Amino acid sequence: MTDNRKTTVPGASVGADAVQSSDKITTNIITNSGKQINLQAAKKSNNFGLNTVSMTELYDTVYPPRKPIVNDLLYSGTYLFVGAPKVGKSFFMGQLAYHVAMGLPLWEYEVHQGTVLYLALEDDYARLQRRLSRMFGVEETSNLYFATQAKSVSEGLDQQLEGFIREHPDVRLIIIDTLQKVREIGGDRYSYASDYEIVTKLKTFSDRYGICLLVVHHTRKMEAEDSFDMISGTNGLLGAADGAFIMQKKRRTDNTALLDIVGRDQPDQELTLEFNRERCVWEFQGAETELWKLPPDPLLEAVAKMLTPEQPEWSGTPTELLERLPGVSIQANILTRKLNVSADRLYNDYGIRYESKRTHEGRVVKLTLENSGT
Repeated sequence: MTDNRKTTVPGASVGADAVQSSDKITTNIITNSGKQINLQAAKKSNNFGLNTVSMTELYDTVYPPRKPIVNDLLYSGTYLFVGAPKVGKSFFMGQLAYHVAMGLPLWEYEVHQGTVLYLALEDDYARLQRRLSRMFGVEETSNLYFATQAKSVSEGLDQQLEGFIREHPDVRLIIIDTLQKVREIGGDRYSYASDYEIVTKLKTFSDRYGICLLVVHHTRKMEAEDSFDMISGTNGLLGAADGAFIMQKKRRTDNTALLDIVGRDQPDQELTLEFNRERCVWEFQGAETELWKLPPDPLLEAVAKMLTPEQPEWSGTPTELLERLPGVSIQANILTRKLNVSADRLYNDYGIRYESKRTHEGRVVKLTLENSGT
C-alpha cells in the first residue's frame, strides 16, 4: 500500500484581513504558555452574569499553542482510544508511551519527548514487565511511569494526577487504561449526560495543564456503518473529547488493523497497521488519506527567517518588526493581529513562540526559536 501521508500540523484557522486600524485597542495576552487555556478564560465583568468576548478581543488575544505529542496524530487535550477487547490496544499504549518517553519517532511521525504516566488499571506490574521486555528488550527510560491502581474521577483522580505533575513538570502524556476503571458507578452511567460529563472533567484537567490525556475504551458489540458509532456508550463521549482513535480488525486473528483517527484540530485519517507478533509492536503499512497541508504564509515565512540557532530570540516594537520584514507591507497593528491568530501555526510549523505585551513605552513583541522537541 502506498504511503500518501504528508507532513502537516493543524494551524490556526481563525483570521481576518479586514481589521480595525485603531492603535488604542488593548491586546489580551495569556502569558502562561505552558498551559492550554480555553477561550472562556478571557473573562470580563458584566451586569448579567455572562462572560462574553467580542470579535475584536478574540483577535487581540494571543492564545497558547496546542502542543503536539506526535505530529499529525496526537496533541494536548483529551482523546479516546477505542477498540474491541484483545485487539491490541495495550500493546499500542505501551509502544506509544515508550516512544514519547524516549523521544523516538513513531514510525515516520515526529515525537516530542516528555515524561509519560501510564495508568495500566487492568494490569499488574509483573504483566507489564513481561510485555514491555518483550517489546523493547531491557533498554529502559527513567521518565516512563506506571500505576496499576488509581482513584475514580469523582473520588480524587485529579488530585493524584496533579501530584504527579508537580513532581514531573515535563509530563506530556497520561494514559488511562481504561475509562471504566475511573468512571463513577451509578445506574445512569451510560446516559449521554454522564458520558459527556466524565470526558468533560478529564478535558478540563488536560486543558488546565497543557498535557494529553489518552483514555482507552471499548467498542460495542453491534456493528455500525461509521466506525465512530461503535464506541461503547453514548455520543457524549466523543462529543466532549478532542478526538478519537478507533482500532478495528476484520477478524480477531488478523495481524492487520485499521486505525481511524478524527480530531477537532486535525484532519481525519485512516492508517493500516500490522502487528509484529515476534516483537509485539504495531508497524505502519500505509495511509488511506492524503493529509491536506496549509499553503505557505509569506508573513510567517518572513518571520521564521529572522531567527537562527545562533540568534534564537528577537524583541522589539511592531514597527521595528516591520522594518525587519522588507517584503511585508501592512500596518503595525494589523501585523500583530495576524501574528496573534497565527501563534499556534508559528509554534507548530516553525518552532517559534510568539508573545506580545503592552509596556509603558508601548507594545513589545517577542519571538523565541525553541528546540524541535518542545
